[in-house]
Amino acid sequence: MPQEVKYRPNIGAPRVEPNEEPADARAKDFRPVDNGFTKAQAVAEANRCLDCKKPFCIDGCPVGVDIPRFLEAIRAEDWERGLEIIKSDNLLPSVCGRVCPQETQCEGKCILGRKGEPVAIGQLERVLGDMADEVGKAPECEPANGKKVAVVGSGPSGIACAGELARMGFEVTVFEAFFTGGGVLTYGIPEFRLPKAIVKREIEGLAQLGVKFEYDSVAGRLFDAEELFNDEGFDALYLAVGAGLPRFLHIPGENLPGVYCANEYLTRNNLMHAYDFPSYDTPIKHGRRVVVFGGGNVAMDAARTALRLGADEVTLAYRRTEKEMPARIAEIHHAKEEGVIFRELVSPKEFIADELGNLSRMLLDRMELGEPDASGRRRPIVIPDSEFEIECDVAITAIGTRANPFAKLCADIELDRWGLIEADEDGRTSNPKIWAGGDIVTGAATVILAMGAGKKAAASIKETLIGD
Repeated sequence: MPQEVKYRPNIGAPRVEPNEEPADARAKDFRPVDNGFTKAQAVAEANRCLDCKKPFCIDGCPVGVDIPRFLEAIRAEDWERGLEIIKSDNLLPSVCGRVCPQETQCEGKCILGRKGEPVAIGQLERVLGDMADEVGKAPECEPANGKKVAVVGSGPSGIACAGELARMGFEVTVFEAFFTGGGVLTYGIPEFRLPKAIVKREIEGLAQLGVKFEYDSVAGRLFDAEELFNDEGFDALYLAVGAGLPRFLHIPGENLPGVYCANEYLTRNNLMHAYDFPSYDTPIKHGRRVVVFGGGNVAMDAARTALRLGADEVTLAYRRTEKEMPARIAEIHHAKEEGVIFRELVSPKEFIADELGNLSRMLLDRMELGEPDASGRRRPIVIPDSEFEIECDVAITAIGTRANPFAKLCADIELDRWGLIEADEDGRTSNPKIWAGGDIVTGAATVILAMGAGKKAAASIKETLIGD
């Protein structure tokens, strides 16, 4: 009988490089930037894992994916088992593998990262997720328990909660205000980062579990919580309506033609195909000189979208320095590769129109950094008498979002002073039949944190309605 060979990690092997499209070519259209690992590359990268006795990488994952086990499956080229392992904790591996900030989560905890490059956990998760059509199968569900749960919102938190509940035997209906599912995954993240076909496949996977989707259903307008409970017979409600109301600068000229908030700009392009006008009747101004204000992932998405719409010059203006930017390092790197110009320590002061009333230039203030604020970053301070002008015919503000009113219109629950829902760590609100999670509770955060909130709420709903 052959002796079993103990796994030995490939110590010292370099991290497998991503298969990215050339920057000068990809910046001209909406093709995916990263084509993902091949199977052979995935095996080679998985072999870099040290197989730690204490896998800190799991601690860094907000949904608790058993990372060492799925890496082991990849090493054995058992793709079906690897996908099954991931989907037992995360129903959206293709999405998370592309957009989650692994560098500060699972990969940030990897022992290899202390002296070198961590294992490319996100890329490996994506490889397995993208093989769903080849080796995937619907997760097994517990027998129907006779309980009905309504989920409002089909973004990351809503669909994570819905999927978990369906696997637990609940009858689940998701109510979505838009005409398609995915929430911010669909309207907020551009095709070159997250193809819409991927989101559609993940939504279809939930439908295979028995989750029902009701589109064009605006909570607080077409129905409220009491109607769901009393007229429709739902036993619980999970609110995952996001926090998609844009913040504004409140400076002169903000309503000029050519000035957009990033939410509108990206929604027009991602969900309404403005980039394909007139095939789709959703016009948007294709600027020659575009300025984007902000330093997060949304700002990077807007700037890189403007490039793909044909801008001659795109400038990303930020009131702090690159060191303080909250965007992922990879997104900053890709934006620079593609030609986005970074202008640090500046703040918008006024949008200025031409003789026809259209945006033509901007007045900016120069900034300097003072003492740290509540975020831990140094506070930007205006330098007196430092204002200057730059030309631009399109400006996009990406300075954050706030709570929309759907939650309060839908249910009588307690909100904090910012309009976010007050909920405990398991998602329980002031109403014992209503749970909430995602950005409407935390404010704008990451996809995976929203999913983690959905999973916790699903477990809490089960415990409340049917016990352990």
